[in-house]
Amino acid sequence: MDILNPYNLQVLTFILLNSILAISIYITLSTGQLSLGHAGFMSIGAFTASILTKQADMPLFIAIIIGGLAAGLIALLIGAPTLKLHGLYLAIATLGFGEVIRVIFLNMEITNGALGLTGLQSIGNYLYDFEKAMGLKAQTFGISVMQMKSLSTFVFMLLLFAFVLFLTLRLNRSRLGRAFEAIKADETAARAMGLQVNYYKMLAFVIGSILAGVCGGLFAHITTTITPDDFNYHKVVEILSYAVIGGSEVVWGPLFGALVLTALPEVLRGLAEYKMLMYGLIMVGVMAFRPHGLIGADTFQKLFKRRRGKSSDKEAKEGV
Repeated sequence: MDILNPYNLQVLTFILLNSILAISIYITLSTGQLSLGHAGFMSIGAFTASILTKQADMPLFIAIIIGGLAAGLIALLIGAPTLKLHGLYLAIATLGFGEVIRVIFLNMEITNGALGLTGLQSIGNYLYDFEKAMGLKAQTFGISVMQMKSLSTFVFMLLLFAFVLFLTLRLNRSRLGRAFEAIKADETAARAMGLQVNYYKMLAFVIGSILAGVCGGLFAHITTTITPDDFNYHKVVEILSYAVIGGSEVVWGPLFGALVLTALPEVLRGLAEYKMLMYGLIMVGVMAFRPHGLIGADTFQKLFKRRRGKSSDKEAKEGV
């Protein structure tokens, strides 16, 4: 496989984008909240950033950050009434919210209705212009301009993913992360321990929504074209599948789910039109045999135990 092929780089870029999106759903699920509104928050970030760059001529990355903050603000507003709900009731409420947002964008003149926004500024072009200003050109590295733009986008997304993952791992080990874990394990017991459950649930909901909004802005400026239907029910299922298939007990679960579900349609490109069917079959299979997902809290412990067991057997045989 030619790693510098623009198409291959784009696939890798989307794997990283979806991995960040998977972290956003993981953070929300870390307090036991089943939210199906991430596609809605993603669309808020996408259209906010796109309008700011296309019509207000705002710098790209500032617009993406504002898009994420806009999603977080909306999450804060709807969180107060919806987070009083639990389980399927919360899932249905947030699913309805996402659909309302999609219909609003579908009927707004500023978003160009069902046609959406096209000709958006590309992250690759933005980075390449910056690199040229720094004296770095594609010819210097012996690659084409298209390859340079695709590679720049991939490297940027790789660094961003590493940064988000680092912060998430630090969050898990912090007092805040332990509070999230306690609430997910037993909300009643967490209240009895004196934890401000509503505050922590709202915080996780807003953080996850901001991250989803940033992913929306990134998606818009990687594809350079967005429509309201990019964030429909299929997107909701796709995002949820990351956590269902990979597992939501540890951050590596949704990341694995994002990797599999992004790469699988490319591996089985001839069956791309059956993507949602494949998602459904995989989800049914995982729920039947691994209800908590393919990667759980004990997955790595079991692997280490097996390795230790094999090494102990080997040492025993050598001793004999």
